Amino acid sequence: MTDITRGEPASRHRAAVLGSPVAHSLSPVLHRAAYQALDLTEWTYDRFDVDEAALPSFVEGLGAEWAGLSLTMPLKRAVIPLLDEVSETAASVEAVNTLVFTEDGRRVGDNTDIPGMVAALREHGVEQVDSAAILGAGATASSALAAMSRVCAGEVVVYVRSGARAAEMRQWGERLDVDVRTADWDDAAEALRAPLVIATTPAGTTDALATAVPERPATLFDVLYDPWPTELAARWSMFGGAVVSGLDLLVHQAVLQVERMTGRAPAPVDAMRKAGEHALASRR
Repeated sequence: MTDITRGEPASRHRAAVLGSPVAHSLSPVLHRAAYQALDLTEWTYDRFDVDEAALPSFVEGLGAEWAGLSLTMPLKRAVIPLLDEVSETAASVEAVNTLVFTEDGRRVGDNTDIPGMVAALREHGVEQVDSAAILGAGATASSALAAMSRVCAGEVVVYVRSGARAAEMRQWGERLDVDVRTADWDDAAEALRAPLVIATTPAGTTDALATAVPERPATLFDVLYDPWPTELAARWSMFGGAVVSGLDLLVHQAVLQVERMTGRAPAPVDAMRKAGEHALASRR
């Protein structure tokens, strides 16, 4: 494990991803690819398995050489009390996936998942839709709703399995100023006819929906990237629909993290994507 104690050099050139578990994270691959493309030879990016209980002491132990942290589950909400400032985007969903240390030592929390979703959609030609459907109601679904506040002009239908989850999604809709209607998961096949479908569920959850893909599907944004393609994404592509993958999201949120942490923009999207694709191919 890399030493994280305070000490020289004082220049900010270190970053890492924290989470538990975190061994699967592609963040080191993406960020290191960016550093190489940007010729940031002094910069390093590591990963540390850190849970909620260990997070405060870990952050307190970081020295002045640290520029930022990427945060994955279960730390996106747990980090908030440790911050000096939280961006409006992160506050809107009560989730921070990016911690940047300023030159004067302040800790600033941000959320790059939401603009990352918007950027991934725009890269595939989706600027605005009249309506959308979201499959699932977990943490990623709330980020998807926040993204829809920037992309969807009309109603967003969220397909859920429980009344409690339905109530949560409606509350998020009110908070984010998104017109949300909830529907039962048993009717999820109806979602596939929407102009934009966002699948936010764990691996395997949407497999049964693959046979319900319409003859002329529009756009599917499946937030998974491993395993890939999902059965739903494969069927969607076979019928000629546009597919945005979880790797697209991962790359674009990492692009924004690199820019915030290093101060260098634009970050090298293509180099980061190629590195991610190669890493996933190696896993398979």
